[in-house]
Amino acid sequence: MKEITVQELKTKLDNEEDFQLIDVREQNEREFTNIGGDHISMGSVMQNLDKINKDKDVVIYCRSGSRSGQVINFLEVNHGFENLYNLKGGILAWADEIDSSIKKY
Repeated sequence: MKEITVQELKTKLDNEEDFQLIDVREQNEREFTNIGGDHISMGSVMQNLDKINKDKDVVIYCRSGSRSGQVINFLEVNHGFENLYNLKGGILAWADEIDSSIKKY
């Protein structure tokens, strides 16, 4: 599985690169804190396959990187995705290394 660090993600965002950012956490987690992107909860990925871009890089994140990693493994093995990147450390790493105003839980 390919990974991206929070520093690399920040660079992509700062440079306004063309990629998709997806949050796979639950709605209540997203409402508590988030770093943007599309929201497709882990449990609804199957119903939203058409919303996941296959033509550009897609960075998927969750709280710590575990659920997003599971989603990526599933999509790569079962649906042939090759353009997915797991945000290493998830939103917790973002809060620690990029933006301390992000609430941790």
